[in-house]
Amino acid sequence: MRNSEYFKNKKITIVGLARSGVACANLLHRLGAIVSVTEIKDDPQSRQARAKLCSSEIKVELGKHSQDLIKQADAVVISPGVPLNSSCVNWAKEFNKLLISEIEVASILCPAQVIAVTGSNGKTTVTTLIGKVLAAARKKVFVCGNIGNPFCADLEKMREGDFVVLEVSSFQLETIKDFKPKIALILNLTPNHLDRYNNLEEYLNAKKRIFMNQDRNDFLVLNADDHLLSAAASQANSKVVFFTKEEGFNPNQSAVIAVGRILRVELKKMQKVLQEFKGIQHRLEEVVEINGVKFINDSKATTADSAIWAISNITSPIILIAGGRHKGIDYRVILDVAKDKVKQAFLIGEAKDIIASDLNGGFPINKVDTLKEAVTKAYLSARPGYSVLLSPMCSSYDMFTDYEERGRAFKKIVLDLALKLHG
Repeated sequence: MRNSEYFKNKKITIVGLARSGVACANLLHRLGAIVSVTEIKDDPQSRQARAKLCSSEIKVELGKHSQDLIKQADAVVISPGVPLNSSCVNWAKEFNKLLISEIEVASILCPAQVIAVTGSNGKTTVTTLIGKVLAAARKKVFVCGNIGNPFCADLEKMREGDFVVLEVSSFQLETIKDFKPKIALILNLTPNHLDRYNNLEEYLNAKKRIFMNQDRNDFLVLNADDHLLSAAASQANSKVVFFTKEEGFNPNQSAVIAVGRILRVELKKMQKVLQEFKGIQHRLEEVVEINGVKFINDSKATTADSAIWAISNITSPIILIAGGRHKGIDYRVILDVAKDKVKQAFLIGEAKDIIASDLNGGFPINKVDTLKEAVTKAYLSARPGYSVLLSPMCSSYDMFTDYEERGRAFKKIVLDLALKLHG
């Protein structure tokens, strides 16, 4: 570990007690920091998270944010889900406190080379594939960030010469200071999180922070087919490598190959990894078939573009389940690809009225109260040969802690339905 004394005896307040908050608190405590955590929720999930903290010396506040915890801190660590207009962020600015993200904490300490992946769609798949490509090349690699373990959770296992493949969101990039990946990759940019950003330019600027600290010894990999990203190349101090969809590969695979070439991984090894890859959980994951009806878990699809990709890659007629917390996106963009393939939609969550309005006239729309009701009614509406697709186009935070919990809930409901029908 680098800079292991950096946080010793410093007062650190962590805002948010989800996975990254727990991992960061535990790591900093072991490094001798004086750690406090403040979490606005006081619910079963928050109390379970508190139980995962490694010491009773870590002060925990649930159900509120106290100004004093920010005022007394040397640094404030913000979890990705905390909005930048929250009281804790405002207090940190008012008291002139260092305001950073969990990935910034980890990067200060990390001895390994970091490959950071961001973009509107495909981050999890590409991050996973780069990890598999490096493993195939016999490199010691850790895959973390918004996928799997938080960066801080794996840090103590890392050594010089290892690699970290890190999925990072625009939210995490908002509060970096010196985060400097050896390779930064921006896959694409489509309208997303416009509930958080005023416009697409603000969203793009958050993404571009991934390369703001890079120099000529680093690499920036950009999508040549995305004009907003290709234009950003002129702002980079690092070596820019463009990728484009290569014959025989989709854009995600082409991005992986571009990173592999920088690291001099043999093309044959990369091709083998890509051919053998079976996909990831919660991304076009086939759950089960019930009386000729397939159920597909695409809970990771939190944008309209992700849903377009899912619908385009399913050959059968579709009953769509969508909805959750609105992110300011335009759902009408799915209509061209969905109008002949989607036979009905069942909508849930806070965004169901907005989605229903946007998709009105494309196909029959049904608004329901729960995911279980959506699954049951979708099955009853389907015919043999149909697919019931959960592709929400929204974040999960209105009903679930994250997209993974939503995906697990969908799978349990579906499997319970199969058990009930087939005993």
